[in-house]
Amino acid sequence: MIKISKKTLQDLEFETVLMHISELCTTEKGKIEALTIVPYTTEEVLLYELAKVNEYKSSYLQDARIPNHGYDLVDNELKLLGIENTFIEALGLKKIVSLNLTVNDLLVFFKKKHELYPNLAHFASEITFTLDLIQNIEAVIDRYGEVKNTASHELTRIRKGVTNIQSQLNGSFGRDLSRYNAQGYLDEIRETVVDNRRVLAVKAMHRRKVKGAIMGSSKTGSIVYIEPEATRTFNNELSNLFYEEREEVIRILKELTNHIRPYSEIIDSFQTYLSAIDMISAKTKYAESMNAILPKINSERDLYLRDAYHPLLYLNNTSKKEKTYPQTIGLAQNSRIIVISGPNAGGKSITLKTIGLLQLMLQSAMLIPVHEYSRVCLFDTILTDIGDNQSIENHLSTYSYRLKNMNYFLRKCNNKTLFLIDEFGTGSDPELGGALAEAFLEVFYEREAFGIITTHYANLKMLANELPAITNANMMFDAHSLKPLFKLNLGEAGSSFTFEVAQKNGIPYSLINKAKKKVERGKIRFDKSIADLQKERSKLEKTRTNLTKHANKAEDERERLEKINERVQKKLEGFQELYDSNQRLIYLGNKVKELSDTYYRTKKKRPMIDEFLKIIEVENSKIKKQSLKQRKAEAAKKKQIENEAQQKVAKIRVEKQKIKEQEKAKPEKPKLLPKINDRVRLLDGKAVGTIDSIEKGKAIVNYGLFTTNVSLDQLELVERVKK
Repeated sequence: MIKISKKTLQDLEFETVLMHISELCTTEKGKIEALTIVPYTTEEVLLYELAKVNEYKSSYLQDARIPNHGYDLVDNELKLLGIENTFIEALGLKKIVSLNLTVNDLLVFFKKKHELYPNLAHFASEITFTLDLIQNIEAVIDRYGEVKNTASHELTRIRKGVTNIQSQLNGSFGRDLSRYNAQGYLDEIRETVVDNRRVLAVKAMHRRKVKGAIMGSSKTGSIVYIEPEATRTFNNELSNLFYEEREEVIRILKELTNHIRPYSEIIDSFQTYLSAIDMISAKTKYAESMNAILPKINSERDLYLRDAYHPLLYLNNTSKKEKTYPQTIGLAQNSRIIVISGPNAGGKSITLKTIGLLQLMLQSAMLIPVHEYSRVCLFDTILTDIGDNQSIENHLSTYSYRLKNMNYFLRKCNNKTLFLIDEFGTGSDPELGGALAEAFLEVFYEREAFGIITTHYANLKMLANELPAITNANMMFDAHSLKPLFKLNLGEAGSSFTFEVAQKNGIPYSLINKAKKKVERGKIRFDKSIADLQKERSKLEKTRTNLTKHANKAEDERERLEKINERVQKKLEGFQELYDSNQRLIYLGNKVKELSDTYYRTKKKRPMIDEFLKIIEVENSKIKKQSLKQRKAEAAKKKQIENEAQQKVAKIRVEKQKIKEQEKAKPEKPKLLPKINDRVRLLDGKAVGTIDSIEKGKAIVNYGLFTTNVSLDQLELVERVKK
């Protein structure tokens, strides 16, 4: 049973990691649940969760990318499903359809790609695949989130009546508008809307000449807003029909809600599933940000972290474009405990926190930023004592608190424990505190616990040198500048460089010498020996670095000389060809000269022509052989190019066919419906406006200087209103 205390989570700043993961979630439920992540209590579940995250990360390298998992919360709808005689509004039902479609997309995808993503496919197989919810709701609710006219015969009748009355109302109002305008009773604006009713803008002096109900007036009183009598009658009829329509819609929604009420557990499982996928996706994004991987997990007591980065430090330094130094450290059965010593500000505490935080992250199913050759094992308990633990509430000093903590360590420590202690033994008299710390360390050693401690105490360094399964280590420093190199060196204890640092900071040598006399000679010699060893190691490290540089330079020089040699060889070959060509021309010239001389002496044409033709035939045969060889080479090259081109075309065709098949297999995703106050634009336009109201599939869009009435299917969602 794996159990990690709350104090360990705080010491290692695990909550900060959870905040980062929460910010990477895309769903509200995922953001909340990410903050509650804790290490898994059983190894089997942990390995399963790690495999899912690793598979999701591998999808970034695959052509088959995992579908979107975003959804709107349906918590309120689930509450209503749990209460009898309640109903869910049409938009809420539409959210349930969208949720179901998103889940179905993922279930279909993982079923097809179960070989690529076996663990994610197994996880998806636990969720019910259903089309009943979608079919039942879409039979009643249209794509705009409105109850369909065909949902019932009564609703069809009412809405036909509404359409008829609205037509009569508009005709009647239009006639009154034309008549009174022709008589000069109306203001320039002619009409407006008051309380959602069309009214005539009548000049105040003519208000008694227009029959109807006064609905208001302008601020100056120069205009009176009058609703004509006939229009008022139609509006009253319309109000009655709207009331009947709402009553019928509620009846239909209640009936539909009762029908889907048995599906409430399935709907809840959909939401839980998508939230889990959202957290897996967020863990993957977090891993990508720091090049994290899943190292090999072994069942033996063997921990080896190569090039391990502290996640929070790495991300912080990356944002500042600063370098982060990785650490390589290992714990095994024959080297269970490491004692790190050396001056302050050398990176001891960061090394300690790096190991602890990476172990916590791994046991919480997160990938960690280490080299792929790293190995890890799992611990049942992780115990930490890091930082100033002074307790104000309990009136405990730092040392008292640490002793209380050590008592807790003694109760919990066993062979499946990882303990991390910073500045072990400090807070009391160096002699007595060091002795007590040594006794604690011996107990941890006897119980075969794994751990790392940092200390300045010489007796702990000596104990590590004596016991076979404890290893000394130090954070390396430059011997001359005394600047940290942020590199862990296993096998040697580190000097505190107390007197060297004091001397470098301008403390008089006489005072330093006086301080040395107050310390036991053996301790000074021991610390000096350690310091000398570290200086020697620094020199060796510099020598190794210089040798590496020289070797790299020699390799670069060798490559440069090889390139020069290659160019010289090509030139020599060219010169040889030119020489051979010139020699042949000289030979032919000499032959022609001989023939010319012979003809001059003998005046015989026939022998000269025969000899000349022989020379020409020999040359032609050479040209034929050469051209035949060239033609064969060119034909072979052309054929190779054609084969490569055909292979590329065939590959492109196969990829296009795969894409077409995937697009056909993908069900059409529902269009995001705009809501009131959302920012939208026309499908063929660029201007962005805000929705003031939505009614009957149409929206009033406010563009600032003017408003317009547009059908919802002609609008494209630009930005969802922030709640």
